[in-house]
Amino acid sequence: MKGYLLLEDGMQFEGTLFGSLHSPLGEVVFNTGMTGYQETLTDPSYYGQIVVMTYPLIGNYGFNAEDSQHVKPMVEGFIIREGCDSFSNWRGSESMEDYFLRHGLTGLMDVDTRALTRHLREAGTLRGKILRADEVDDGAHNEIIREIKTFDNSKGVWAVTTKKDYIIHPMPQRVAVIDFGIKENILRSLSARNMLLHVFPAGTTAKEILNSSPDGIFLSNGPGDPGELPSIIEEIKILANHSPIFGICLGHQLLAHALGAETRKMKYGHRGSNHPVKDIRMNRVYITSQNHGYEVLEESLAKDVMEVSHYHVNDGTIEGIRHKTLPIFSVQFHPEACPGPADTAHLFDQFSKMMADWKGKIE
Repeated sequence: MKGYLLLEDGMQFEGTLFGSLHSPLGEVVFNTGMTGYQETLTDPSYYGQIVVMTYPLIGNYGFNAEDSQHVKPMVEGFIIREGCDSFSNWRGSESMEDYFLRHGLTGLMDVDTRALTRHLREAGTLRGKILRADEVDDGAHNEIIREIKTFDNSKGVWAVTTKKDYIIHPMPQRVAVIDFGIKENILRSLSARNMLLHVFPAGTTAKEILNSSPDGIFLSNGPGDPGELPSIIEEIKILANHSPIFGICLGHQLLAHALGAETRKMKYGHRGSNHPVKDIRMNRVYITSQNHGYEVLEESLAKDVMEVSHYHVNDGTIEGIRHKTLPIFSVQFHPEACPGPADTAHLFDQFSKMMADWKGKIE
């Protein structure tokens, strides 16, 4: 069935609908990864977004039971150039069409994703809606655009966080994980380093977290604008004085706010598994996986308190910060790297060592 993506600025892109024929509404963003479409679909950081894949062929290795980052897809919709329904991979157990139908997810294929991506790079991130052909006519066009402009994703974290706390793997190091929309592979990466993970909902108070006697605190990834979460920022301010902290993506941005810095929305963000990031201390460039639409402003950092640890090679934006005196650090990219390579997985080892050193000092 013919369908369209209609953007809030009036631009329209034609394609063929697949999966469940709903009419999803969301923020339209693009991802430059060549692989990892299943991880992208299930990453809670994409909640409220319609994702455009710039790689032209999607679905060629199917879907499996191991690669999902959540129990269900998190994106609002999915836009691709060409879909492959005859998958070929020994791990694949389900085609893209079957996966989308099973989860009630709407996709649009046969779209000129190159033209769409170029438009988003010029105009910046835009809200949009995927529509059936019979929903688009001259009379309804303006009304639909007005609806698109009302879309609001400010409550995204509260939609994807765990509803109650839980514990993973009784191990020597106790880590309090604050779930703002955490990916499964982050939990696996922490567990693989002999950490007991006590996972808390996003709204948990600092007092409740500290009562669990953690050796360290992990701030997870998640969707939306960190500036819309003032109550969480206030709790992180308290935590920063009591325990080692490691933050990723949204966790990195929230930590920066708690330490007095500011963030702003990027024109079109960083999304993909091929972003070069330079580690200043190591004088080395790593290829990283990223998914974010906000950046920490370097001019807002308190230079006597924080230092920049990583920069994005392409545009010079901050990709990591480190406290000068306390065991606190964070990165904007995803060291669990799914999709993408495992270049920066050593940061989980760094967190483990930081907790051990801190515990040794206070005992």
